[in-house]
Amino acid sequence: MFTYEEAVAYIEEIPKFTTKNKLEHTRKCLDLLGSPDKKRKIIHVAGTNGKGSVCAFLSTMLEEGGYKCGLFTSPHLIKINERFQINEEMVSDEAFLRAFLKIKALADELVEAGDYHPTYFEFLFLMGMVIFDEADVDLLVLETGLGGRLDATNSIVSPLACVITSISLDHVEYLGDTIEKIAGEKAGIIKPGVPVIFDGNQEEAEKVIKNRAKELGCPYYEVKQASQKMTSYTPDGISFTYDSKIYGTIDLFIPFIAKYQMMNASLAVETMGVLKEVHKIEKETLKAGMEHTKWQGRMETVLPGVIVDGAHNEDGIAKFVETVRYFQDDYPITLLFTTVSDKDFKDMIQKICNGLHFSNVYVTEIWGSRKQSSTELAELFRENGCKQVYAEPDCEKAFELAYAKKGDGLLFVVGSLYLVGEIKDYLKRRNK
Repeated sequence: MFTYEEAVAYIEEIPKFTTKNKLEHTRKCLDLLGSPDKKRKIIHVAGTNGKGSVCAFLSTMLEEGGYKCGLFTSPHLIKINERFQINEEMVSDEAFLRAFLKIKALADELVEAGDYHPTYFEFLFLMGMVIFDEADVDLLVLETGLGGRLDATNSIVSPLACVITSISLDHVEYLGDTIEKIAGEKAGIIKPGVPVIFDGNQEEAEKVIKNRAKELGCPYYEVKQASQKMTSYTPDGISFTYDSKIYGTIDLFIPFIAKYQMMNASLAVETMGVLKEVHKIEKETLKAGMEHTKWQGRMETVLPGVIVDGAHNEDGIAKFVETVRYFQDDYPITLLFTTVSDKDFKDMIQKICNGLHFSNVYVTEIWGSRKQSSTELAELFRENGCKQVYAEPDCEKAFELAYAKKGDGLLFVVGSLYLVGEIKDYLKRRNK
């Protein structure tokens, strides 16, 4: 019998002895588990950036409306249980272990029969479907992992709605090297006749998604930035109006300081509008739910004046720069940065330095085989014009040094979701 710790260790070892399986394999696994997905009302969300935020907005609004809402997302920042939430609470170790044992037994049977072992993400997805079935959630918000068309989550048969967030170049080695190719992969979650709600700001992506929706006879609803108008912007959050196709003009407040969250919130509201006959939640209740939304590591305030952001690709960094630029004239800005070795960190640093000016920059390192030298990163910041740059490989020490330098200004922690997870975990231990 496994303990919780042994179960987590087993899952973390999976990538070492398996390769990606076909969707038919995942579907077979679900059917062997009693098809738990077919008993659930599911909203399926894909995209390059913003899909986790959209999922969080949807989940919180449904919870505010009195529903028991399951949420499956990735990656986790601190604890693997974070991937499975019910009404914003990650599941207990006990529920996690029960689901693990069920999927482990299934995996053993498959391997004995000469079939494939579930992949890392597939194993977790199957566990999630068991967890949400056991908890008997009313609705389930399901975030894709990588891509869409071949993603394990795409083995579900008939979602209530398919949502596609902004598309940009990321994971090009798996998804294709153009916006059209990546949009095609994301649009792979669209099912015949199922409503599609999508970010229509990227012309190439819009065309691909719209054509796929038409091919499959799906009603589609595109959301554009022109439909949002900001009315107030402070370090506490953003007030704005959104011209919804379903609700008309609606006043919203989101507790985030990144302007791109207006688009994510609008996608979530439009989705709730499309599904209003399913959930029957009043507009004012949706607004209240949105105001209470929390989403880890996306321009998240973790201490007064300390904001962590998981931006780690070209589009994410551009949006990070846009957000910080708004505040840099009023507050001195300190940056804590690292990234992993397989990212284009030279370009990331160049974009950050071209767009922003910092009082201090601290660079650090995160564990693992993809660790990038803090000394090398520090040199790149200096080459790009930053004066006060310090390298500290230990990320906890680096945080304390940066926090001490922050003063009355703002400290931004950015460059990697792994860094965000490390700092959040450290602060939790530090506060105890």
